[in-house]
Amino acid sequence: MFKKILMAYNGSRDGKEALLQCCEIASFTKAETHLLAVAGMPSSMFLTEGFLPEELLEEEKKRAQEVLEEGVAQLKNRGYAVTGHLAVGEPVEEICRLASEIGAGLIVVGHERRGIARWWHGSIGKTLLDHAPCSVFVALTRS
Repeated sequence: MFKKILMAYNGSRDGKEALLQCCEIASFTKAETHLLAVAGMPSSMFLTEGFLPEELLEEEKKRAQEVLEEGVAQLKNRGYAVTGHLAVGEPVEEICRLASEIGAGLIVVGHERRGIARWWHGSIGKTLLDHAPCSVFVALTRS
């Protein structure tokens, strides 16, 4: 079955639910678990000259690092071995890149039914499904 699982984590309510569901899958499959937080660079943050000020980039990286540390701590507190990864860039590209790099058999992402979550903006969800190098599990937030 799945030997390696990559959980794309953003710290949101739906991300936390996906984290719990990822634990269940990892327990069942005895899979190696990886957690990824992406410091995304929305195009609205770019200046007209086409560059991102260093202080904005550092702030976003710090936020993503904090989210990653929180997720890793949650998994470790539940007794799971987990490897944390921080990436900077477009979420779908970074998720697919790391999934390929580690040889993931499954990518886990969260999604809230009532609204669109950070990982599922616009066409990101569809793009992830179209480009993922492995299966994708979408964890729905329980009501």
